[in-house]
Order: sequence, then C-alpha cells, then structure tokens
Amino acid sequence: MISASLKKNNVTIEGNTDSALTLIFANGFGTDTTSWDTVKKAFEEDYRLILYDNAGGGHADPKAYSPLKYNNLAPYADDLLTIIAELELKDVIVIAHSVSSMISLLAAIKAPQYFSKMVFIGASPRYLNDENYTGGFTQEALNDMYENMTNNYYAWVSGFSAAAMNNPDKPELSESFAKTLADIRPDIALAVSKVIFESDIRSELGKLQKETLLIQSHDDIAVPGVVAEYLHKNIVKSKLKYVNAIGHFPHISAPQEIVSAIKAFI
Repeated sequence: MISASLKKNNVTIEGNTDSALTLIFANGFGTDTTSWDTVKKAFEEDYRLILYDNAGGGHADPKAYSPLKYNNLAPYADDLLTIIAELELKDVIVIAHSVSSMISLLAAIKAPQYFSKMVFIGASPRYLNDENYTGGFTQEALNDMYENMTNNYYAWVSGFSAAAMNNPDKPELSESFAKTLADIRPDIALAVSKVIFESDIRSELGKLQKETLLIQSHDDIAVPGVVAEYLHKNIVKSKLKYVNAIGHFPHISAPQEIVSAIKAFI
C-alpha cells in the first residue's frame, strides 16, 4: 500500500529492489523524473533507485502544493526526509540537480543519519549577486523574468528552455524540457521560481559533513563556474568535477559524462 506522502511526491522504486545500496535521484525545477532516464540505467543492476518529484512540479500531486507552505526550501527538505523515513532507507546516496541539491543539503544537515554521500549537479546556494559574491543574476533580471512569466508564460517557457539547455544542435532536448516546464501551472511555476531564485543558504554550507561531489558543466546560464568554486570552498568534504558538457542539464545532454563522474565518486 503506497502512503499518501509517497503518492504526493510521485515516488517510484526501481532498479535492484533487493539491494542494500540506495540512490535517490532528485530533479530540478521544470523537469520531472524522466530527466534521469539515461543516467539511472547505469545503476539499476546494483542499486535500489528512488525517484520523486518536488511539490509543485513534475507529477507530484498539485493539490498538495501551497505557496504559503513552500515559501522557502526547508519544507521540500522535510518532504525528502519523509520519503526516506517511510521507505526505511539508510546510508542513502543522493544525486540531485539544481535546486534539489540545496534541498538535499538541508535534509542531510537536519538528519545526517540517513545519508552517506551527496552528488550535486549544477548547484547554487544563491542565484542573486551580493556584496563579494557572484550568483549570476541581478534583482532587475529576475524581475524581468517574473514579468515575462506573468505576461506570456508559454513564450517564456520556449525561450528559457532553449537558453538553459544550451544545446542548439540537439533541439529535441530543449523541446523536451519545454514540455515538462509547460506542464506546470503558470502561477505555481512563478511562485516556485521566486522561492528558488531568491533563496540564500550560504550560511548552511559549512554544516554539511558528508562527502560531496560537485558536478559543473560549462556555459550554464543559471550557475556560473564561480558559484561551483564557492560551493567547493565552503562545503568541507567536497570535490569539484568539471564535465565535458554545456548548459544547465548535463545529465540530459551528456549523460555518460555524469555517469562516469558519479561512478568514480561512489
């Protein structure tokens, strides 16, 4: 019997379900669990695989999302911990993309007993520039983005998906991302975007005590390389790996690069 909270987050259990080793794949904003389709195949024989969608995205229950509850990243981290507790998992390795990296970080700080290692792909603790910190965005740029999302969400989806994927020679990739992004209700997408792009958990980074692999691609519109360097400097047990990939979704555009990096780490 699948519990209400597992249904809420569209949790699926795949791979070698008898394995004592568990990987959790956590997708970033605008994608769903299918974003891991190629990467997960490399691990399905040896690991139990858990995939899920964050509230407000993918195939998570839209009725379970509230902008009042999910007004920061902590409730998303609590959802991840609920999933782990209900499935009675331990020594989990989390493979997280984008905002789910910081959600996983918060979860591992709150309940470190559940986790063994962390893999963060295209992660950022703060997207906004600040004094002595480059996040990549100004508040003006974000306000323009919010306005574009409000005025014509589907036109914004088309432009943003192409820019974020940044693989013009593979248009099918940005088209696929545009589809999952367009599936999100525009008002929810706007609310979630504001929480993500205006989050700041730099003060939490030093509390993470797990071995962490930071995977960074080139020409990432959302996360400049200097942000990856900042994470590496501030997460004590971290390794930084640049992969031969372009754009914010290397697990989609260059999955073998990601598989190789993860296998070398775990």
